[in-house]
Order: sequence, then C-alpha cells, then structure tokens
Amino acid sequence: MLGMSLLLFLSPLPAAEPATPSPLSARLMPLIEAHQGKVAVAVKHLTSGESFTYHENDVMPTASLIKFPVMVEALRQAEAGRIDLSATVTLQDSDKVPGSGILTQHFSALTTFSLKDAIKLMIVYSDNTATNLVLDRIGIPSTAKTMEQLGFPNTKIHSKVYRRDTSVFPERSVKYGLGSTTANEMLGLCKRLHKRELVSKSASETMYQFMLQCEDPAKFPRLLPHGTKVAMKTGSVNASRTAAGIIQTPSGPVALCVLTDENQDQRWHPDNAGDRLCAEIARAVYNRFETQTQTRAGAGSSTTTPDSTARPARSTSPTAPENGSRVPRRP
Repeated sequence: MLGMSLLLFLSPLPAAEPATPSPLSARLMPLIEAHQGKVAVAVKHLTSGESFTYHENDVMPTASLIKFPVMVEALRQAEAGRIDLSATVTLQDSDKVPGSGILTQHFSALTTFSLKDAIKLMIVYSDNTATNLVLDRIGIPSTAKTMEQLGFPNTKIHSKVYRRDTSVFPERSVKYGLGSTTANEMLGLCKRLHKRELVSKSASETMYQFMLQCEDPAKFPRLLPHGTKVAMKTGSVNASRTAAGIIQTPSGPVALCVLTDENQDQRWHPDNAGDRLCAEIARAVYNRFETQTQTRAGAGSSTTTPDSTARPARSTSPTAPENGSRVPRRP
C-alpha cells in the first residue's frame, strides 16, 4: 500500500488543458503576429465591456493621430474662455508646410477662416498647416499638460508639424516624431468621447462629428460594410500607421486603437501593410460583434462577409505623406 501511494505521488500530473483564447484574441492575434513591425492594440465594446489588449501600454509614435488630443485641448481652452473658436485666422505663405491637407496646395495667402474651421481641417483632412495654426493659438505644451491631468501622461504632441525647431520635448521628437501615446491612453480618450465626457457634452459632440468626417478610407472603414459609422483620427508616416476611434457595430459601439511602428512595408501604396492591418483588425472586431448580435437574436442566416459589402474607398491613391515626403521619416 505504501509503495502504491508513493507511486501515485511520484506520477506526473496530467497536462493542463491549454487556455481557450477569447473570441477577440482568436480573431486578432493571427493578424498581429503576421505583421512585420511593432504593433499595439486596444479594443473595448462600450456596451458589453468585452475587451482585448496587446502591448497596450507601450509608448508608440502617433503620426497625425496626435491631432485628436490637440483638438481636445483646443475645445477645452474655448470652453474656458481662453480662445474664441469664431476668431478669424489669416493664412500666410510662411504658415504653409508640406504633407497632408488642403491649405498649402489649394489656398492663397491672406485666405481667412475661423479657428473652428482650422480645427475641422486638422481632423477631417489631417491638414498640417491648419494644425500649426491651431497650435499657434493654444500653445504646444498645453496638450501634454491637459492629457496628463486626464490620466494620459504618455500622450504628447512634441512640436509643430515640420517645425522640429519648436519641439518642447526634443528627446521624444527624435524617438517618436510628431507625437507619442499608448493604445490604452487613446482608448481612454475614445471612451470619454463616447460618454460625451471630453471637455463637455457639446464639445464632445462637436469632436465626434468632426471625426465622423475623417478622410482616410485606407484604414478602419476599408473593409467594413458600406455605411458603417466610424468616428476616427488616423496617422501615416513612412514607418508608422496609426488609427483610433469608435466603430458602430450591430451590437453597439466599439472603441479601437491600432498603433504600428518600425514597419517593414514603408510604401506609399494603397495596399501598405500597416494600413491593411488597421483595416483587417477593424473588420475582425466588427465581425465579432456582428456575430454576437446574430447569436443572441437566434438568427439562422449566416453572417454577412464585410469584404462583399465593403465601403468603397473614395480614392485608390495612397494616403498623402503627413511629413510631406518619404525623407525624413517623421515630421
């Protein structure tokens, strides 16, 4: 009996069953692992709370995604009475910088428009010149200070676009380019936006409407069903593609952030791998919650494949380089 007990004691325990990946993990990890570059992702269904994160606290370059926090700070200052959104901005030739947007190429010096319109151009067209005009009014350091007060200490714009000499965070400018953040912090901003808790209810609504009009069909909207509401801001430079926002799925809104860096594919091409990853993650997230809705409803029909009903891109040309050229790597 003693020998039998000893034998049982020394016998190896049966191998533990491998943990079953969550539905989101099962969909997203193959996409992330296949990407040739660094990736950080944060996802949260804003009704059910289902979530997924991957390297969510890694500090990453933002490219023009940082213009979302700049908009937050501009509207905060407007609510505080420090700036007037209806104030006139006058475009000068000396204000014009290269890269994404429409002011530099299509508007003459002495063109006037409101500060609110400059903010809208910064978000909808990712206009670099408009961004610098906004920063002239709110100051460069103020965005980082407000983000820190909101609990997002890694979210900073470092300088004006194409004006590295204006950097207030020189070391971060060298390492990350125009701005820096984490996927988790961007997700936090999106959650507050959804709750209409960024600055105020009316300010949040203004920001949400601007982000609904963001012109970047290469990323989140690319593989989603036509008409899907996506409020987002994105960024593109040679080695980085980024996007964050709120996607309306059949079962409710989802906050999503995808950050990439050190991408092997640095082409300015419609099928750039970083852009494609943003699109594929958005589609996988949408499919997860579309399936969830149909399961709850007891639907007998199969789930629609977003590829067959994808919203067509308004242009097949690659996203305009936000730093104006492929060299240097970042603004």
